[in-house]
Amino acid sequence: MKIQALILLSLVFVLNCKSNKIEENNAKMKHSELTLIAKGNLYGAGEEGIAKQNTVIENQSDWEQLIAQMNKVNNVSESFTETKIDFSEYTIIAVFNDVKGSGGNSIKLDISTTSENTLVVVKYISPTGNATSVMTQPYYITKIPKTDLPVVFQ
Repeated sequence: MKIQALILLSLVFVLNCKSNKIEENNAKMKHSELTLIAKGNLYGAGEEGIAKQNTVIENQSDWEQLIAQMNKVNNVSESFTETKIDFSEYTIIAVFNDVKGSGGNSIKLDISTTSENTLVVVKYISPTGNATSVMTQPYYITKIPKTDLPVVFQ
């Protein structure tokens, strides 16, 4: 009888620990860690040829291609917080708005992860009041931990 009680208590303990670990992982997934690489504006009339887009970059080749395209007119990437990305650990989210006829436009991202997907909420911010009359194209580039979940933009 003592052995059966001991086995039962051990089983309850193991299952409880496993349940707590799953809850910890789910809590981590809900508060996705992101690292800002760059945000700002490309200047000019869109000579870089980047259309309004929401992009997920998961490999070095696509990342280098985006950097080259952004650097076509000005060396924008020299202000990035990093350019060497370990794509076995991270994914890049890059968002570009349309070319705008004035300054003061920007982009803000809110990223969260559920059990079903990684949700990226894109907010386009326009200036209030007077803004410079220069052609700009807002962009936002961030790094998130790699996941098997689909990335959904909203």
